Amino acid sequence: MSVIKVGLPKGSLQESTFALMRRAGWACSVGSRSYVPTVDDPDLALRLVRPQEIPRYVELGLLDAGLTGYDWIYENGSDVEEVAELCYSKATSNPVRWVLAVPQDSAIQSVQDLEGKRIATEAVGLTKRYLAEKGVKAEVEFSWGATEVKAPELVDAIVELTETGSSLRANHLRIVETILTSTTRLIANKAAWADPAKHAKIEQMSVLLRAALAAEHKVLLKMNARKGDIPAVTRVLPSLHAPTINTLNDISWVAIETVVDESQVRDLIPRLCEAGASGIIELALNKVVP
Repeated sequence: MSVIKVGLPKGSLQESTFALMRRAGWACSVGSRSYVPTVDDPDLALRLVRPQEIPRYVELGLLDAGLTGYDWIYENGSDVEEVAELCYSKATSNPVRWVLAVPQDSAIQSVQDLEGKRIATEAVGLTKRYLAEKGVKAEVEFSWGATEVKAPELVDAIVELTETGSSLRANHLRIVETILTSTTRLIANKAAWADPAKHAKIEQMSVLLRAALAAEHKVLLKMNARKGDIPAVTRVLPSLHAPTINTLNDISWVAIETVVDESQVRDLIPRLCEAGASGIIELALNKVVP
């Protein structure tokens, strides 16, 4: 099999993507001035590329696969295979949004109020398509950055990417409408996806990346209980399917384990103790494959 060329997003998603790759099983790193990360897998060749460009390079076959936002696939109209949706972003696991925003004191209340107005954005294609769907004619100009500070002196409105909305609020902007909600996607070149060997490697990435994300907010709870307390203990426990129960050397006792959301643990442990569980251990997880 030839080496799989994979584009990783440079910029705001870079740090969280490298962390996800490490949790999935690939030790990768990159120098501050380099665009060629190292990785402990001879079948992978990683490249740092702006996420805006990854769909186009994957479509052209210059990259076999890549991690990028759905928004840039949509913006470029790229014909690629969407292998997996990976719900992570710069600061949270929530989707990001492209929003129409205006100054707090603007008279603009809806997209229809933008008729004949000027809009700045990095996502020109996305914005023009949205305006056309709404039947609104407005001037859309490409923004090279610092888009939030351009309204109201230079433009009437902006279309900007937001995760938490904090940057918009800091620049005294309010959201008028959400144009597109986007998550990170693992994408593949159509020819690479049709190649059995490359398909298998890209599918391996998909399984392990999704497993790493699934484990992000889950833990493994292990405990002991007397056989007579099994019904009371298991009634307390949520699980992916059913708790695992194994008999101990002392046949009057069992070991019980299950995967739960980390946020539930503080409420579960006291209830488990009341139900008869003891020797409770909480363990972090690297991957969960449903």
